[in-house]
Amino acid sequence: MPLHVPPAPAPALRSVLTALASPTAVREARTPSLLRAQGPVTPELPLPVHVLDGTGTRLAGWRFLIRCGERSVAAAETMLTPDGWAFSHFFEGPYIASTERALRQAEVMQQPYQPRLLSIPGLYMLALWLHGDCAADAGTGRLAATDLLVPLAPAPPGIAAHRPHRAAELLPVLTHRVTPAPLLGSPA
Repeated sequence: MPLHVPPAPAPALRSVLTALASPTAVREARTPSLLRAQGPVTPELPLPVHVLDGTGTRLAGWRFLIRCGERSVAAAETMLTPDGWAFSHFFEGPYIASTERALRQAEVMQQPYQPRLLSIPGLYMLALWLHGDCAADAGTGRLAATDLLVPLAPAPPGIAAHRPHRAAELLPVLTHRVTPAPLLGSPA
């Protein structure tokens, strides 16, 4: 079933298009593949980026894959400021190809999903979050027990990248890993 990719807020997309049109923003991005891109580059596949913290999830920004021809060469991220959506930065690295791979995996699943990204800062982990409610507002929402999480590569040790997990099964493992162990000799 096809994924139901939510539309990004128009100001977020405009901020990325403006940054792509700015030679200064592209040159200062330190993304060699974006600098070497031959031909037009376009922002595609907007995904909301949520952060998992102690109280649940919160929207942190929108990520766009930057394509040149048939391949993604970088990504652009936006963030919400008091004045609205603003361009944050360009970047490249293994999460770009891993995101594309996870999206291709999700495309062939039987159930439709709304794709999102879930950042787990305490583990330096990023996962594709496949939300079961395709009509939900992509900027809000809680992880449902039946939602799928697909850890992106590189994943933390002991967590297999690109293996879908039900949120109800993976979250307790992640929470346990993020929770600091008590210091020796301190009360538990």
